[in-house]
Amino acid sequence: MTVPLRYWATRVVCWVMVRCYVRLRVVGRENIPRGPVVFCFGHPSWTDPIVLMASLPFRPRLFFFGPKEEHMAAGANNRLMAFTGVAVPYRPGKNDLLNTTRRVAAVFQGGGSLAVAAEGRIHAHEAEIHQLDEGVAYFALRAGRPIVPVAINGSTWLALGRRVRVNIGEPIVARGRPTREALATLTALAHASLVELSGGYPDPPRPGPIGRWLTELNNEWPGGERPV
Repeated sequence: MTVPLRYWATRVVCWVMVRCYVRLRVVGRENIPRGPVVFCFGHPSWTDPIVLMASLPFRPRLFFFGPKEEHMAAGANNRLMAFTGVAVPYRPGKNDLLNTTRRVAAVFQGGGSLAVAAEGRIHAHEAEIHQLDEGVAYFALRAGRPIVPVAINGSTWLALGRRVRVNIGEPIVARGRPTREALATLTALAHASLVELSGGYPDPPRPGPIGRWLTELNNEWPGGERPV
């Protein structure tokens, strides 16, 4: 796979930015097997992809499933993701499922790994893991690649110098056809692993005005979970 310069530049910039703002601790990097995998990560903050770009190995090339947009030209964040080449976008309608599956298959065929926020939306509490979408299990079974669960903690409130932990779990083997039973089993295993990796991590205290502004910058809190 030919990796454009802008991808490497993005990884380096994320590495520097994250380490300049927070104290990053990565646990369990030895659990990542060689070759392409499906990373299933918890989703406490809009900064999760940036944190993962700063935490995961530079090879294989890392892609992110999403965002859910009709057109990537809409919005500064989407345009930035399109420019860096890390996004595997999908349209909200069901009519794009075949093309989405092909785009995901191309990632693995090219030797890349795919990161999926299987919860589908952010949550307001550190130890909270919502129900996972079965898409992550479907992609893993289709590609015959393991699922590697990743819990991100410490980012529900962002603050300068605060500890952010990336906890990488043991890979979950994905073999066989993507039957209803297989999807349900793999999804349940991934969910249980994320819950264990989060390990009752406590909610951090509210930061100062800059930290609160940064936290809320792109977060779309579920209704009633946290006041803006």
